[in-house]
Amino acid sequence: MPIASLRNCTKRYPGVVALSGASFAVEAGEVRALLGKNGAGKSTLIRMLTGAEAPDEGEVLINGEPLMQSGSLRAAESFGRGVRVVYQELSLVPGMSIAENLFLGRWPTGGGVIRSKEMEAQTRRALGLLGLDLAPSRLVETLSSAERQLVEIARVLLGEPKLVILDEPTSSLAAAEADKVIEAVQRIAERGIGVVYVSHRMDEIRRIARSATIVRDGRIIDTVDVGSADTREIVRLMLGTEAENAASPVSVARERTVLGVEGLALSPKLENVSFDLREGEVLGIAGLLGSGRTELLQAIMGIRHPEAGVIRVDGVEVGRPDFRAMVHRGFGYTPENRKDDGIIPLLGVDENAVASDFGKVESAGILSAPKIRAAAEAVIQRLHVKTPRSDTPIGTLSGGNQQKVVIGRWVHADSRILLLDEPTRGVDVEAKAQIYAIIRQLAAEGRSIIFVSSEVEELPLVCDRVAVLRDGRLREEFHTPNIDQDALMAACIDAH
Repeated sequence: MPIASLRNCTKRYPGVVALSGASFAVEAGEVRALLGKNGAGKSTLIRMLTGAEAPDEGEVLINGEPLMQSGSLRAAESFGRGVRVVYQELSLVPGMSIAENLFLGRWPTGGGVIRSKEMEAQTRRALGLLGLDLAPSRLVETLSSAERQLVEIARVLLGEPKLVILDEPTSSLAAAEADKVIEAVQRIAERGIGVVYVSHRMDEIRRIARSATIVRDGRIIDTVDVGSADTREIVRLMLGTEAENAASPVSVARERTVLGVEGLALSPKLENVSFDLREGEVLGIAGLLGSGRTELLQAIMGIRHPEAGVIRVDGVEVGRPDFRAMVHRGFGYTPENRKDDGIIPLLGVDENAVASDFGKVESAGILSAPKIRAAAEAVIQRLHVKTPRSDTPIGTLSGGNQQKVVIGRWVHADSRILLLDEPTRGVDVEAKAQIYAIIRQLAAEGRSIIFVSSEVEELPLVCDRVAVLRDGRLREEFHTPNIDQDALMAACIDAH
């Protein structure tokens, strides 16, 4: 009998079917990989198992019995039957001890006093199950990234779980650190606990899972034997036939190199990264979550300081990149997390649009409201930003329009080299197409662009060439108009 299963489950949200007729089952002691591109339905499937969501149709069974409760009681019901989940973003409190983190919110007490010795004993047992020899009193802030991930996993081992769900547990780890997590997963399965392992890293999946379930567009497409399945075939199941006939961009890149990177290293993510960027070129950087794409852009921009390597701008070596100096050299940077790092939500579109260069909207050293308004209107018109007024708070706009303003900020500053980190994340299909068009127009004007995206299928739609960042280096390279999406995805997920 399966530890957990879904039977013909469907979940609808306004305007979208997140999961459609899904059937899925995990046995005791099995490690089942769960694969699918972003938005495929993996998260909804996980939330069904944990009781965070109830299906509109179908049923969820844990230990052979259906979940019957609704609302918050449903999650408690699933938890009570032994379902645990470790999400991608860690939830540990750095300033607390390992033991305190493991029992956060459910302290063992007696006579109104926390039973510290019992807490420490259970913590040692949970850590021991993963082969960890860490003092329960040790502060989390002193742990390595891999140790923190393992402590997060140890927390879900309290209370004899039946099913453990791990959502991209190695995405932020280097290869050596990831090995420790993989060993921990193997130990969990050996104890008869079922594991659902969400990842895109095929080398990891082949080491720990016998089968993989592929989700696409809210449907369970197939469950394949990992040992015999070819990576290209798995990729085809993940991507389907979408975008097969999409038009490739026409390159306007010139011969002149505007940016050269040689031997760039930033541990633990970047080992030896080298590439050139030409004038008018759109260079895509593909890679799995945690592969170091963001770190690469930040190292070039001077937000992070690389340990080795050379950066040249127009053939001239940059000693130690500094953000302000790189902006002065004509660089612009849009962060991955637009909401937290890219906009000031309560300020207007106008103030956000000119934030990269206040000098252009000053008069005698004082900010000029008419100049700010005129500059913002120029950005709004050029990038087709939909906003009632130029002073409308940017936080009230759609994600796509916010992103246009973030890009437009560097157009306002006349930046000629743009480093765009996930510029289409969280925007709708129409806005994506508009952003692609904006990027191609900027390239046609002679600007050079690095376009980072975790959505492999969009890279051939906007880039002249795409380089794959894997294991600390840029590996395979693909050129338009002949970029094979399957081969590109395979290069990202398979280290062999």
